Amino acid sequence: MRTMSAAVARRTALAAQGFGRRKPAVTTRRTVLDVLARTQLLQIDSVSAVVRAHYAPVFSRIGGYDRSVLDDAVWRHRARTPRRLVEYWAHEAALIPVEDWPLFRWRMAEYEHGRWAGMRRVLERNPTLGADIVDVLTEVGAATATQIEKHLELEKPRPRGSWWDLTDTKTICEQLFAAGTVSVSHRSGFTRYYDLAERVIPPELHARAVPRAEAVRELVRRAATALGVGTEPDLRDYYRMQRKQTEPAIAELVDAGELIPVAVEGWDRPGYLRAGAPAPRRIEGAALLCPFDPLVFCRPRTERMFGFHYRIEIYTPEAKRVHGYYVFPFLLDGQLVGRVDLRAERGNGRLLVPAAFAEPGHATPYTAAALAGSLREMADWLELDDVVLGDRGDLMPELAQLSARGSGLALGPVP
Repeated sequence: MRTMSAAVARRTALAAQGFGRRKPAVTTRRTVLDVLARTQLLQIDSVSAVVRAHYAPVFSRIGGYDRSVLDDAVWRHRARTPRRLVEYWAHEAALIPVEDWPLFRWRMAEYEHGRWAGMRRVLERNPTLGADIVDVLTEVGAATATQIEKHLELEKPRPRGSWWDLTDTKTICEQLFAAGTVSVSHRSGFTRYYDLAERVIPPELHARAVPRAEAVRELVRRAATALGVGTEPDLRDYYRMQRKQTEPAIAELVDAGELIPVAVEGWDRPGYLRAGAPAPRRIEGAALLCPFDPLVFCRPRTERMFGFHYRIEIYTPEAKRVHGYYVFPFLLDGQLVGRVDLRAERGNGRLLVPAAFAEPGHATPYTAAALAGSLREMADWLELDDVVLGDRGDLMPELAQLSARGSGLALGPVP
C-alpha cells in the first residue's frame, strides 16, 4: 500500500475540489459548469442567511459570477442552452448533472413507497392522491404544490375533515419527486414547480436505466473524482450510500486501477486515491466556504483532513452557540484558518460580520487581511455596499485595525 503524508492528502483533496487555481478574469457558463465537473453536485438548502447554499460553492472557487448562469443551467433552460443540471437526492437535496439521472434509478425505486416513515404514513392514508397529482400535472403542466391543491379542490370539492390538505399534497409531491415520477421544472424564488419527469429529463436519459451495481460503482468513481482521496466512509457519504454498496464497488475500482489504496499519515483507516488525481506542491488563495460546501459537508472528514471541528449552529439556542448562527469556514493557502459568522442584510445593503474567530496560531494580520479581501469580494458579488463588523472573536481586533485604515470594512453595531 502506498503511503501519503497528511499534507499531500490535503492538497490532493483541495485540488480535486477546484481550489488553488487562478480565478478566471471573466466568468462564463463554461467556468460555472466546470465547478460542477469537479464537485459533481451542489447541495441545496433553504437557509438564505447569506445566499442560497448552491450558489456559494461556485463563488468560493471562481469568485464573483452571475448567479443567473447557474439558474439557466438548471431552471431556465432554452433551446440553445439546454438543461445541464437537475434536482435530485444525491448528498441530500442537490443539483446534479442531468446526465447522472439514470444513475439514481435504483434510489428512485427504493423511494417508490416513501423516502421516510412519515411520508409512508401519508401515502397509506391517501392511496389515490399520487395518481390525482399526476393527472393534474398531465393536464396543466408545471405547478406548485399549492396550485395542485387548488386544482384538486376544483375537481373534487374538499369534504370537511378529508385528506385534501396542503401538507399531504406537498408531501406526496415530494414522494413523487423522490420516486422519479415527477421532477422540478423550475423555481420561483425557492418554490418548486413540479412536472412530469418525462417532460423535464431529456427522453434518452429518462428512458435509460442503469443496473444498481453499475450505477453505484459509477457514483463511487465520481465521489473519488470529487474528493481526490478519501476513506470508504468518505466515498459512501458523498452520495449517501451504504457500506454494503460501496465496499464491493471500491474493490472493483481498485482491481481496475482507478482507485489506489493509500495509507495516509494520521488516518485510522485506509484511504483511496483517485488514479491521476493531482497533488500540487502548494495551494494558494482564500475562500469563504458555506456550511454546505462539498469540501466541508462531511464533518468527520473535515476534522480528519484539516483538524477542524465544525458543527453548524443554526438549530442551537442562541445562548449556547459558540461561533454563531451561520458560520463560514475560512480557507487560506490550503488550511482552514478561521470561521466567520455572516449575514446578508439585503434591505440595507450590508454584509454583517457578527463574529470572526481564528484557529490556533492564525489570529494574525495576514489572516485578517486575506479575510477582509474575501469579505469585500463577497459583498460585491452579492451587490451589498457595506461590510459591517461586530465585536466577537479574536480576529476582530485585526479587522478593526484594517477598517481604520480604509479597507472597505466598517465597525458595527451588528444586531
